[in-house]
Amino acid sequence: MPLQEFLDSLPVLVPQQEVLQPYIPTVVGNVDYREWKKTLERMDEILRLGKAEESFLRLSLARREERERTLAAAEDRPAHQLTPVEQASFQQRSSRALRCHLARTLTGEGFRPFARRLAESPLLQRFCQLSSLDQVRIPGKSELQRYTEWLPEEDLRKVVDTLLTAAACPGGAEGRQMIELQEPLDLEAYFLDTTCVKLNIHFPVDWVLLRDAMRTLMKATILIRKRGLKVRMEEPERFLRRMNRLCIEMTHSRRKKDGKRLRKATLRGMKKLSKVIAGHAQRHRDLLEQCWTETDLTQGQAQQIIDRIEVILERLPYAIRQAHERIIGERRVLNEEKILSLYEGHAAVYVRGKAGAEVEFGSQLLLGENQAGLIVDWELVLGHPQADTKLLGRSLERLLENGAGQKPQSVTGDRGFDSQANRRLLEEERIFNAICPKSPQELRRRMKEQRFADLQQRRSQTEARVAIFKNCFLGSRLLSKGHSRQKRQVAWAVLTHNLWLIARLERQERRVLRKAG
Repeated sequence: MPLQEFLDSLPVLVPQQEVLQPYIPTVVGNVDYREWKKTLERMDEILRLGKAEESFLRLSLARREERERTLAAAEDRPAHQLTPVEQASFQQRSSRALRCHLARTLTGEGFRPFARRLAESPLLQRFCQLSSLDQVRIPGKSELQRYTEWLPEEDLRKVVDTLLTAAACPGGAEGRQMIELQEPLDLEAYFLDTTCVKLNIHFPVDWVLLRDAMRTLMKATILIRKRGLKVRMEEPERFLRRMNRLCIEMTHSRRKKDGKRLRKATLRGMKKLSKVIAGHAQRHRDLLEQCWTETDLTQGQAQQIIDRIEVILERLPYAIRQAHERIIGERRVLNEEKILSLYEGHAAVYVRGKAGAEVEFGSQLLLGENQAGLIVDWELVLGHPQADTKLLGRSLERLLENGAGQKPQSVTGDRGFDSQANRRLLEEERIFNAICPKSPQELRRRMKEQRFADLQQRRSQTEARVAIFKNCFLGSRLLSKGHSRQKRQVAWAVLTHNLWLIARLERQERRVLRKAG
């Protein structure tokens, strides 16, 4: 479905009256603050004029109505229809969720530091629509975290597409562009590149996986025992101390003369202790499942502890076998069979072959930008890295079906995207192929084409765009847990990046009409 038809099918918003906000004092002598203030004010204009905020609110209303219908059907009751007052309140909260998360991504701060900064900054309060004359109510860290889960990744894509459509829209009859850019953005040139996004995991040492598993199981067991549900065993803290001593022995064993023998002996001790701890955790998990109503835990909290134990117990045998194969058996384990994290099961080995990053551990990320540097498409790959040639087809399919309304006229990428199937695909879609060919002879021949050479020269800037996106907007590591949440974090980062970039573009000059005297 085209983007405009999809947006027209969403619920209609209730008009809201703007709140009278206090005056922000003029700060003199700090150019960085003035640039920061100018960026936030311009982003506020773009959100309103480009219909991106309206799209976000209507998508939020649609998701809320869908959840209400599902809950009503499960409880066999009619769905509750929001009154105009209730809908206006929900729209206001949705707008704050959008703006608070955009501001937090721009600052790069965590939930708690950003909540404190939000309470101190009148400028951020105005951008997030929190300021008022009588009092200022600042969301806490938990509320800010809930804001990140306001919409799924597929809906955030629609918001990004709405913003790109507004930026690429030419001027109307009066000659003024939708978001008042001096020139509409050109989406005809499309530049692709892939990178590795690091996950928030420890360096995947085999015996460290066992240590992490034991800590998780024992900490969950401590939570259960504090509620009065106990199974006969030693105190959990003793098991943690034993595992720590074994970790210290494993660390210092490589410095000794017979280090290989000591490492094998220490790992055997870890394996034995792991099985004992896993048995205690399993019995406490079963007891909690049966008697959680006798504790002060809610059903959701009890289920969270149960799930935490189950995930570790499910993956622990594979981690033990992997450590045995590599340390005791001294045999290699294929990358496809390795466990890199007990908590992020989709983490994979990404062979980069670059200085300082021969191998990275995380997820593969595809980014596609236009001539101005706006990210028009992205994909966070689940599981092991895929060939770049496979990612190109899926990216073009998303652009043609759900993009901002403009078909790319050229596609540029490195030689990893070059294949016979991709060449045929671009020819069928009548898209200029500016992908670097793998054949040196073919590359020399094509570099004589002026258009191909210009696009390849522009492709070097895509590496810088990837670095800016990862370091300034996404963070050095993805702190979200689970692939679905990580996809949503990437979508939030793309939306913030594009807003920030458009806010820095030159605006169309406002012409003041003067009456004839």
